[in-house]
Amino acid sequence: MHESLKKENLIVKLSFELAVETSSFCDLLNEKKKWSLADQIFRSALSIGANVKEAQNAESKNDFIHKMKIAVKEAEELEYYFEVCIAVANLPDCKELHNKTQTVCKVLNKIIATSKTN
Repeated sequence: MHESLKKENLIVKLSFELAVETSSFCDLLNEKKKWSLADQIFRSALSIGANVKEAQNAESKNDFIHKMKIAVKEAEELEYYFEVCIAVANLPDCKELHNKTQTVCKVLNKIIATSKTN
């Protein structure tokens, strides 16, 4: 990813960092043979950043909002998976990832709200 874009755009930076950190968490889940859960979490985390990145080259304001809405849906799904992981005994700690996901959700919702009013 182009370094200047990550520095200039908060949500691009946050979603990229979340994907990278979640990848490491999924490695820990795989070590515990939680392959399906790891796969589901990994896909959601990557989808957030992919949709945010795609939105940066949206064809219109409505296209931008649509892609950001998909990203926030994926972020909310990821938030749910982390809540399940927190509740299940013997899984690696993901409270920090859960908090980062909540932050990404808040930023995305703010971007969507602002985009709708402008």
